[in-house]
Amino acid sequence: MEKIRVGVFGVYRGLYLAREFVRLGAEIVALCDVNEPRIAAAKAELGEDIAVYKDFDEFLNHPMDAVILTNNFSQHAPYAVKCLEKNIHVLSECISNATMGEAVALVRAFEKSNAVYMMGENYPHSLTCTELRKIAKGGTLGKILFAEAEYNHPFSDYDPAAVKILMFHPKHWRNFLPKTYYLTHSLGPVMYMTGATPKKVTAFAMFDPPAKDAPTACYVGDKAANITTQNDDGSVFRMTAFSQFGGPNSSVRLCGTKGQVENIRGFQDRILLRYNPWDLPENTENNKIYTPEWDDKDAELIKTSEHGGGDFKTVRLFLECIKEKKQPPMPFDVYSATTMSSVAILGWRSVLEGGKPYDVPDFRKEEDRKKYENDRLTPFWGTDGSAPNIPCCSHPEYKPSEKQMELYFEELAK
Repeated sequence: MEKIRVGVFGVYRGLYLAREFVRLGAEIVALCDVNEPRIAAAKAELGEDIAVYKDFDEFLNHPMDAVILTNNFSQHAPYAVKCLEKNIHVLSECISNATMGEAVALVRAFEKSNAVYMMGENYPHSLTCTELRKIAKGGTLGKILFAEAEYNHPFSDYDPAAVKILMFHPKHWRNFLPKTYYLTHSLGPVMYMTGATPKKVTAFAMFDPPAKDAPTACYVGDKAANITTQNDDGSVFRMTAFSQFGGPNSSVRLCGTKGQVENIRGFQDRILLRYNPWDLPENTENNKIYTPEWDDKDAELIKTSEHGGGDFKTVRLFLECIKEKKQPPMPFDVYSATTMSSVAILGWRSVLEGGKPYDVPDFRKEEDRKKYENDRLTPFWGTDGSAPNIPCCSHPEYKPSEKQMELYFEELAK
């Protein structure tokens, strides 16, 4: 079989995934970005003869089988639609859509296409998430009633790297990112482990703005949001998205009728497994703490991949789907992707309305599509210069001070 030809849109994050495509036998044939230093770095690693484009439509005319969408967080869906219309396979970073209307357009384009669409959510593929899923699917926990997941990634108010790398212009999406939106690193794993799909969401935010002398252009004064979903199997998920509590961690806990399992906060590679004394499986130790090992044919390659092996496994699954002409399983398929994005978006509306519950649409259904097909509410600046039309902070009047903005621009100039 000929090598699968892959284009990369957004080479900062895209380079990490491109490395995995190369290791798995695919060929990177084109890059699309406007950042010259990043293009140069990517070509130095991937090959100087790779075609380079600054315009996406021109890029998409280059002969290729698949595209990695690793452009801005809030701008994936329109480009995914263009790929699908050309029957080009799509690996899209999360979230899949930044508005509800984009979700409808994405699903409709997918259903008319012959291409594979996969959300590149990598956290479910980590070692501990893989172990938790195996235990949940093994049935010894009983019926899963409750799951909680946190993606907690604090950084200092005075971190120059956060300014110069992560929020490098005033209208950057991270400066307007509501605390429910970066959700898939929490929701993806628990959906993958349990098979449950959210049907209703409610959320509350925690307001604690940056220090007054911090160099920032961020309009979000919240540190976190607590997001709760009622799911199609009667279970409940409790999650944070991109939270900023003290002490970084990415943790998951599954609670069943017979027992529970979690990766231990602060010791994220270790598992704690517990059962009711009367439900203890035969030859099993209760309150067991252990470090799992990879049971995978590509274990050595996985161990050298980014995101705890998640990047390699994400790319491997995508290539398998292309070769076998099948769509990925949940939660990586287009319907799961738009469900997760809907939880993020409607969870934020819940925050702005004091915790009001929202039904999560199923975009397989035309009645749900009709309801949201013209919904363009967004907290982000558009590529056309259009301004946000909903608040990005639970205190809508909050904004960085003149002093903070002055310090921000001074930091950028260093």
